[in-house]
Amino acid sequence: MIKLFFKLIFIILLGYVIYIFIYPFTVDISSLKKKAPELTAMMKYRMKQWQEEGKRIRIQKQWVSLDRISPYLVKAVLIGEDDKFYRHSGFDIDGIKKAIEKDIKEKKLKYGGSTITQQLAKNLYLTPSKNPIRKIQEAIITWRLEKTLSKKRILEIYLNIAEWGEGVFGAEAASRYHFGKSAIDLSPIEAAKLAAALPNPIKYSPSGNSKFIERRASLIYFIMQKRGIIKEEFTEPEKNDTEPAFQEKKEEEHIIPKDSSESVQNPSK
Repeated sequence: MIKLFFKLIFIILLGYVIYIFIYPFTVDISSLKKKAPELTAMMKYRMKQWQEEGKRIRIQKQWVSLDRISPYLVKAVLIGEDDKFYRHSGFDIDGIKKAIEKDIKEKKLKYGGSTITQQLAKNLYLTPSKNPIRKIQEAIITWRLEKTLSKKRILEIYLNIAEWGEGVFGAEAASRYHFGKSAIDLSPIEAAKLAAALPNPIKYSPSGNSKFIERRASLIYFIMQKRGIIKEEFTEPEKNDTEPAFQEKKEEEHIIPKDSSESVQNPSK
């Protein structure tokens, strides 16, 4: 009986290990070259969550091509979420190192250091869990996304499935919900506010009066001005331009500072 028990445990563990490494290779990434994803894993996760909480929320989403999304929003999201997007192959090594250092310091799996491609992998096929197993699967899918899709396509899909509030997914739905206009018509400051909310879109509303959104959006807006994305005069912020908007204060959830010193490449590439 003891031998049978350990044999059974071994088979279960072996099956689990196989699942961890096999599942990421079974998802159909090639179809994303031309086909827009329907319900993502994140959307399904939220639907289950709403059902358990007794909430009646309808998913709002509307696919639009990248050229129907304001260049201001494209630039703002790159600045806020992944400033090295066009210069890495899916992984920001410096960002990962900083995240690991902070996790060790706080003894928690709290910081991600995730790139846009990693976020896309998680949103499309996985759960929000930060456990190591999910991170392994995320890494494999991220590698496959970068090998299969162009940077432009990765960015286009990400902007169409990113979460911007309860039931609000994608730039078009978010623009209409928060600002009453199409994504192509967003102003620079509206784009900055949408980008500022991405780290925690359920907690922070782009159209609300959160101090964190105001600080983070102001910094993103400032960087866009400084880089000539917005043709207006700009003034130096009171503090260093890599800290105020990318790190929340005491009572607010901490967000990893992004490297705002790097130039953002042309998203049309």
